[in-house]
Amino acid sequence: MTSKSALEVLYPFLHGQEQDPAAVDASLMQSIAEKARESRETNASFFGEQAPVLLDAAKALAAVYRRGGRMFTMGNGGSSCDASHVAVEFLHPITAGRPALAAINLTADVAMTSAVGNDVGFEHIFVRQIIAHGRAGDGLIGLSTSGNSANLIAAFAKAREMGLTTIGFSGGDGGKMALGACDHCLVVPTTSVHRIQECHVAAYHILWDLVHTLLADDRGSAISKDVAA
Repeated sequence: MTSKSALEVLYPFLHGQEQDPAAVDASLMQSIAEKARESRETNASFFGEQAPVLLDAAKALAAVYRRGGRMFTMGNGGSSCDASHVAVEFLHPITAGRPALAAINLTADVAMTSAVGNDVGFEHIFVRQIIAHGRAGDGLIGLSTSGNSANLIAAFAKAREMGLTTIGFSGGDGGKMALGACDHCLVVPTTSVHRIQECHVAAYHILWDLVHTLLADDRGSAISKDVAA
């Protein structure tokens, strides 16, 4: 007798059978364990490979704030939620003693994005905002699980032309982001959108913490110099 396939267990009605609740639960528990394992392994691989890039990105973003610049964030779909999340972390730090830092979420203005998308094309929704608000010395973070989002690539190109520091969060092989579209590109080594997004969340939380640590060290050095004087 051959054992039932996973599809037969989950969808027995497709094979003229009734569901076995215990078997379904066992299959789903196994799925949970496999996804959790995959998430841990992807996370470990990502940070093992990309930690130096993350540190460089943090230093670059700290330099943006050190010279009085601002950060812009952008993304599409689920990554637009991450863009919003990154911005609010910097604007409203939840750790006591850490100052608010200027961050502007380019996905937030529905009227703006829908107007530009309708009138001149979706590819331009972030470019137009960077042209209007960006200035040399600012920073731009873009998140795309494929690294190939045309509107992000276009915005990165304009931002670099204008003198902004650019940081990308991507996945898979990194796509166009990893081929020089941005100054710093963090690539999660998997094609699973969910695993990529999970690593992105952890990475930008660490980025936030590193930037504040670097800026706090600057303030500490300044205080030491004042005391010595």
